[in-house]
Amino acid sequence: MIHLSEQELQRRHKLEELEKLGIDPYPSESYDVTFYAKEIHDNYHPELNNFQEVSLAGRLMSSRVMGKASFAELMDTTGRIQLYVNRDEICPGEDKTLYNVVFKKLLDLGDFIGVKGHVFKTQVGETSIHVTELKLLSKALRPLPVVRRVVDEVTGEVTTYDAFTDPEQRYRQRYVDLVVNPSVRDTFIKRTQLVQSMRNFLNDKGYLEVETPILQPLYGGAAARPFTTHHNTLDMTLYLRIANELYLKRLIVGGFDGVYEFSKDFRNEGMSRFHNPEFTQMELYVAYKDYAWMMDLVEEMVERVAMALHGQTEVQVGANVINFQRPWQRYTMFEAIEKFTGKAIGEMDEAALRETAHELNVHVDPSMGKSKIIDEIFGEHVEPKLIQPTFITDYPVEMSPLAKKHRDRPGLVERFEAVCNGKEICNAFSELNDPIDQRKRFEDQLELGKRGDTEAMVLDDDFLRALEYGMPPTAGLGIGIDRLSMIMTNSHSIQDVLFFPQMKPENI
Repeated sequence: MIHLSEQELQRRHKLEELEKLGIDPYPSESYDVTFYAKEIHDNYHPELNNFQEVSLAGRLMSSRVMGKASFAELMDTTGRIQLYVNRDEICPGEDKTLYNVVFKKLLDLGDFIGVKGHVFKTQVGETSIHVTELKLLSKALRPLPVVRRVVDEVTGEVTTYDAFTDPEQRYRQRYVDLVVNPSVRDTFIKRTQLVQSMRNFLNDKGYLEVETPILQPLYGGAAARPFTTHHNTLDMTLYLRIANELYLKRLIVGGFDGVYEFSKDFRNEGMSRFHNPEFTQMELYVAYKDYAWMMDLVEEMVERVAMALHGQTEVQVGANVINFQRPWQRYTMFEAIEKFTGKAIGEMDEAALRETAHELNVHVDPSMGKSKIIDEIFGEHVEPKLIQPTFITDYPVEMSPLAKKHRDRPGLVERFEAVCNGKEICNAFSELNDPIDQRKRFEDQLELGKRGDTEAMVLDDDFLRALEYGMPPTAGLGIGIDRLSMIMTNSHSIQDVLFFPQMKPENI
């Protein structure tokens, strides 16, 4: 049974009254929009007498009825604009029902309307639409949260009191959040611009955008727990991909020199303000390149993103001003750990690493091998302190089953991560293309799995077969779009840059 508030009951009653008047509250025909609010605000000049025939559509956001004439406010996808509605203008004949009944009594805030008329400035200089035609396009049956704006009479500062500020409500009802909090829309516009900037950058380099499977018979390309599903026709278990790396490298084997994909990936892990089980990353693989080359490309690409979104390389993120101008700081992983903890761990065995973790108050458990312990120390004591964009390079081989062994430093691999604002934003390798070494690495991962490491990789025989046909030297990159969007839009939580973040079910 649906429980309706008094306001919702009133709106349903108004719906019935509109239908009795022969007015369709949800008309089917198109409504021709010729201009938008921002376009008019930016370009109207009274001396030019322009915008004399305009047609706009959007939500009715305020209404001040004053006898035969009223002022209202319409909000479209670009912003708000004032409407001047005169009874005799929209009802030129004797029948004044459209104004006296429909506009004054049966329309509600949040209803979609279409208006036609001409643009003018009021005596106080407000750009407005003098409405000559008005049409109801869609009746809203739920009231929008009330937004109250108070103007300080001394300073002129506007303070907004919003009845829709609870984060959980905002994330669950993003459709309402976008209406009453215009800055939210700006965040997602910037996110789209970020992706488009990256796509243009990669296309200009001549790389091919591709698509690879989301449902996979084996999950691979990262250390993570997968989501599991079942295909009824094939009667087999499938996994939602945790990464698309192994498929993209198959394409390099197949002869493409550069491929990339903006991919939805899924990891069945914990949730936080930095983690959502469904997330977006861009993965890129380029033949005949290595990780040093890829570091230069990442610097260039992210610097360009900052310029595209902000017109400068400096971006305000919380209390910090982050500068993406090249070149970025670079440390090896062991250098960074020693710099921020005073511990030189490069030559330590597993027992010594466990003792060092204990001294640093880093929790480790018996399932963790050397790589996990090092990763925990780094995550606890180094990563949070890296605010400006920084490359961390040359990881222990145990931490990177898909990366090529370092050409000069035994026991390490050619890998880097970019860290910014205390969190990793990308991961890259000189890709391992030796099929014998790769099989051994997969087998080592299976042993970690037997010790209880639920994120250990599985062995992918088809990928190994592909490597046996030969893969050229290749540089690979994965960059987290959600985390980069958080930084570029000064957002506190990953949920602020996802239209519909995952949440527990609610009782509606």
